[in-house]
Amino acid sequence: QVQLEESGGGLVQAGGSLRLSCEASGRTLTGYDMGWFRQAPGKEREFVGATRWSGGVTDYSDSVKGRFTSSRDNAKNTGHLQMNRLKPEDTAVYYCAARWGILRSGSHNPNDYDYWGQGTQVTVSS
Repeated sequence: QVQLEESGGGLVQAGGSLRLSCEASGRTLTGYDMGWFRQAPGKEREFVGATRWSGGVTDYSDSVKGRFTSSRDNAKNTGHLQMNRLKPEDTAVYYCAARWGILRSGSHNPNDYDYWGQGTQVTVSS
């Protein structure tokens, strides 16, 4: 069983930056893809970015590409989402998630992820 815990959310002005962290416990994340999702009030949970199990491949939604960077440190069992040039429309609860990734294609579908953190609020003011 994998437990995930996000941190680093907060309130920031448009154009600013935040760095989210996701710490895993219970077992190593070796072999697991780590994804980031967000959910704004009244909207469905959407894919933001992910780092594949190997650590060498990342993927992003079009809305954050070029502004957000997903990374991971397997030795420390942690992942990060660096968010730059934040916009008010980035306001949401952000979640990290994990799924077994070896011999599987990457996924943007939240239903494909097995483990979730509790979420951290990111609010971007205009």
